[in-house]
Amino acid sequence: MGTGLKLFSGNSNRALAEDVARHLGIPLARIKMGRFSDGEINVAIQESVRGQDVFVLQSTCNPVNDNLMELLITIDALQRASAGQITAVIPYYGYARQDRQAVPRSPITAKLVADLVSAAGANRVVSVDLHATQIQGFFSCPFDHLYGSIVLLPELQRLRIPKEDLVIVSPDAGGVERARYYSSRLGCGLAIIDKRRSAPNVAEVMHIIGDVRDRVAIVVDDMIDTAGTLTKGAAVVKEHGARDVLAVATHAVLSGPAYQRLEDSVLSRVIVTNSIPLRTDVKCSKLQTVSLGSLLGDAIERVHGKQSISSLFTD
Repeated sequence: MGTGLKLFSGNSNRALAEDVARHLGIPLARIKMGRFSDGEINVAIQESVRGQDVFVLQSTCNPVNDNLMELLITIDALQRASAGQITAVIPYYGYARQDRQAVPRSPITAKLVADLVSAAGANRVVSVDLHATQIQGFFSCPFDHLYGSIVLLPELQRLRIPKEDLVIVSPDAGGVERARYYSSRLGCGLAIIDKRRSAPNVAEVMHIIGDVRDRVAIVVDDMIDTAGTLTKGAAVVKEHGARDVLAVATHAVLSGPAYQRLEDSVLSRVIVTNSIPLRTDVKCSKLQTVSLGSLLGDAIERVHGKQSISSLFTD
């Protein structure tokens, strides 16, 4: 890599940051994070960043508020240390599901977080598979939106399933564009799960639009939270005659009973990225993780070298 590039990591996803650093061929920059006795976060940058092109990698996953504050405080510390440019690399952007006023008198928290990141001093933001693409417009600084399909599609291609035996399934109407992209790249059919959501994290699956009978169905989504929607949808796909059901998602939020639901489901395999580290205290034999290290490393190289990011997504 060229001179003047430094990569810092918060505590949310150190393993991914190390993957990115290896791809870039640089060590992680030195930073010390501690706590005062009352729980306040204390950050100390332990090397000079004056005039440097600085990247801070931090997913705002569980514990969301702690990881968000770590990111903001680190950006502020770097700004006060006279860093030349600060790029916040947020593989998983928390609070993204609150991107509009779905009901009266509710917050638009995705916009609030964007304002906080900008106010802290970030000059640029890089993220992967936002839950709502319009969140890019919440930032006043440049925003680079990356796609997890870059690392997930090769995993599906390695399965070597004949395209006539394969169908991509969107878990809802909102995910059709994503599913259509996978379908076009794999040259296979497309189906949609029609569902109605009665409350947050509660979904009632209705029926399938499209043909899944005697095919290997791959349900594609941006995130898996409690896994209720995914596992119910997979069961309906199986009931409609699919001979096997897999799932692919970028962000493995996996809260509450998610691990057990996946383990008990009809899904034979669930492929996710490491934008969020998996829990170590519970296991699920069906989970397979693919690293975003190369994708994020390539994006950082292009940002640092003032090259096009879109070239990552063109053949």
